[in-house]
Amino acid sequence: MKLLALFATLGFSAALATAAPWVTYEPKPGPGPGKHIVMLSGDEEYRSEEGLPQLGRILSQRHGFKCTVLFSQDPDGTINPNNQTNVPGMHLLATADLVILQFRFRELPDGDMQHFVNYLNLGKPMMVIRTATHSFNYERKKDSVFATYDWRFKGGVWNGGFGGRVVGETWTYHHGDHGKEATRGVIDGRNRSHPVLRSVTDVFGPTDVYGVNADFPADATILLHGQVLKGMKPEDGPNLQKAAMPIVWMRDYRGDNGNKSKVFCSTIGAATDLRSEDLRRLFVNACYHLSGIEVPKKADVDIIGTYDPSMFGFNTYRKGVKVSDHEMK
Repeated sequence: MKLLALFATLGFSAALATAAPWVTYEPKPGPGPGKHIVMLSGDEEYRSEEGLPQLGRILSQRHGFKCTVLFSQDPDGTINPNNQTNVPGMHLLATADLVILQFRFRELPDGDMQHFVNYLNLGKPMMVIRTATHSFNYERKKDSVFATYDWRFKGGVWNGGFGGRVVGETWTYHHGDHGKEATRGVIDGRNRSHPVLRSVTDVFGPTDVYGVNADFPADATILLHGQVLKGMKPEDGPNLQKAAMPIVWMRDYRGDNGNKSKVFCSTIGAATDLRSEDLRRLFVNACYHLSGIEVPKKADVDIIGTYDPSMFGFNTYRKGVKVSDHEMK
């Protein structure tokens, strides 16, 4: 009854109160038991509400991590990536050993955002995917205590907001021609032996390469560069008129209380990009590495069930999908 009353105060229907407004994939035996990964989906364009559940299934069923996926949604439990203010379950970050972030321009209530900030300040690791370099938009709440997290924030150590301060890069520009020039991942030779790159050789994604600013952080360890292709197919040749850009890197972030977190960023990672076996392996390897577990020689990243991701774009998401539709059957 207490759970029912809580959901009612949050605006959820009595019918929905029988199930949590998030999905948890309980782990099968594997190296990750005891490690809880919380995944934050919520972007209007790159279908994180489809990609992260598949990644959660792989990590839980093939590698033993407990995975919980949170969704941007309407009060009735219908997934709505355009709802920028409602991501139920942010309090679960207090139980997370690793957070995988794939937000875009979210404006969370202060109570929910506090859970995010608390996690950052614990010194625990975080994976940041695609648009999560520009996760937060406080244009309508400029007086919020969290306004410094806004992707356009200017000045001081928080220049560039969450992306500039924590990740090392906020939103910049489409370096590849969006929707016309895909991305080929090229390993940085200086770091080819990094554990996250173990058995990763062939990364391709139809999303374009993001550009980076001239002040890209010198303390970042670049793992992959993005080569712009002349078309949208893996066999298309490179556009040699456009320089390769960093698209996967790692760096450390020191929080407000002095704790240091390892941050992994990949600006390739739309749901369609996850068709690439080696991109899935890269992400799984990163989860091992960030969790302090030895990375497998060749991580099993075979798809769980069926996976037919929607093409990226605004309003290309599948309408009417409930959070509960992503539960393991």
